[in-house]
Amino acid sequence: MGRSLTVTVLTGNELSMDERAFYTETQTKKSANLNCSFCRTQDNYELNYIVRTKKDRIPGGADERDRAKFAKAQSYMLLLDTQAMCKNPRCRKRFDISGVKTVAFI
Repeated sequence: MGRSLTVTVLTGNELSMDERAFYTETQTKKSANLNCSFCRTQDNYELNYIVRTKKDRIPGGADERDRAKFAKAQSYMLLLDTQAMCKNPRCRKRFDISGVKTVAFI
């Protein structure tokens, strides 16, 4: 009655924990003062952000690499909008949002 022994060789290509498991996601709106690139009208616009807040503890099932990633992780905000529509009734064109940070650490 022979017993077989299986050996697993780790090559570094194993699946690690998804980084989104380290964060709690919420959506928020922040106002920004933007200029329309067509009519040059300046106004305040509500921009949509995802706020990813770092969790208190690392989720279960994490290995050493995941623990190292979690230790370096920080809370941050991510801009969702890429364009805004001009509020000037005579213009109403869509323009690209520029001059606003797309990622901001909290």
